[in-house]
Amino acid sequence: MDIAVAIAKRIAFNASQSFSRFIIRLATAATVVSVAAMIITLAFVNGFQKTVSEKVFSFWGHIRVQQFEPSKSLVAEETPLEKNADVLSILHQIPDVGTIQSFATKSAVLQKGSNIEGVLFKGVEQDYNFSHLQAFLKQGRWLQYTDELYSREIVLSQPVAEQLQVKINDTVNIHFIDAAAGKSNFRRLRVTGIYRTGIEEYDKLFVIGDLRLVQRLNNWKTSQIGGYEIFINDYHKMDTVNTVMYDLLPAEWISRSVREIYPNIFDWLNIQDVNRNVIFVVMSLVAIINLVTCLLILVLERTRMVGILKAVGGRNWLIQKIFLYHASFITIFGVGLGLIVGVGLCLLQQYTGFIRLDESAYYVSQAPVQIVWWQVVAICLGTTVVCFFALIIPTLIVRSIQPVKAIQFR
Repeated sequence: MDIAVAIAKRIAFNASQSFSRFIIRLATAATVVSVAAMIITLAFVNGFQKTVSEKVFSFWGHIRVQQFEPSKSLVAEETPLEKNADVLSILHQIPDVGTIQSFATKSAVLQKGSNIEGVLFKGVEQDYNFSHLQAFLKQGRWLQYTDELYSREIVLSQPVAEQLQVKINDTVNIHFIDAAAGKSNFRRLRVTGIYRTGIEEYDKLFVIGDLRLVQRLNNWKTSQIGGYEIFINDYHKMDTVNTVMYDLLPAEWISRSVREIYPNIFDWLNIQDVNRNVIFVVMSLVAIINLVTCLLILVLERTRMVGILKAVGGRNWLIQKIFLYHASFITIFGVGLGLIVGVGLCLLQQYTGFIRLDESAYYVSQAPVQIVWWQVVAICLGTTVVCFFALIIPTLIVRSIQPVKAIQFR
């Protein structure tokens, strides 16, 4: 066995009480807290970004295709598009494009007794894939389509249902606004489902119904729609796919990613990256400073030992290695315990959800967690390597210790 390793083990596992023992425990605790904090921060940021993004994508897809109108908001009512089989074929051939679904929206006012609420009616077709929204359905069921002119069912959000004081199977009056004609059209629809995404921008605005009703109210042909919502297989490629799609669409059509339509939500998510980076820097500095301080104290406490080793012919690098190995034992133990604590708390949150949040402020009712294992490994290895190289600096003090004075040191 390497003599430096043997001496380092003897020092590290010495059971005698000393001031350095307290400092070692303090440095180990700081390393544990730092590593655990970085793991927890990364898992929570990953969870927030993934969960909130999926909520947004589930409701509107990743990309929306509509008629090009530079002066009109993409969230408002659309100018109709004529369904085009050739364009759909082109879109389906773009890599990573999954589902393409038709929709149209129309401004409306819901009424139940004396309670009214302004909403945007989102009409969808019979083949609409509600599986994307299934996790948000709190009561009842999604729409059922019949051979009638249009389905007389509607799905409300939970906040809207509470505002109107309606329950499943209640009937509501819905007034569709026609600003151009200066009038409204009245329909009576039955509530068959209540959903909640937790995103206020959706829950307080949208109700879901039959696209054929929007076509009938707008005097559209059955082949006309408001646009397409497109789901892709990997949302990380959303911007790339959107760029390709934009170039392939006819001149009068436009594609926009949901990130462009709801920038406030994604800007908020990007701020989490800044918070994550700040915590990483602070926790790394805490671990390094504590370990460097610990090593300096160890060197000073073992000044006599350093002097004796130099007196019997020990080289400076040999003595430096003793303290480096000793500090490495502390670092590895701290990183390992930090790994257990960090991952343990993340798993506890993942399975119990004991950390609750205000859904109106954070879009989720409990802190979401996503553990990416390669990131956890990178944190542990990165912390160990950075701390090891940082610890080389305080060992240089060994070179300035003179054997005669060190042996007399008390």
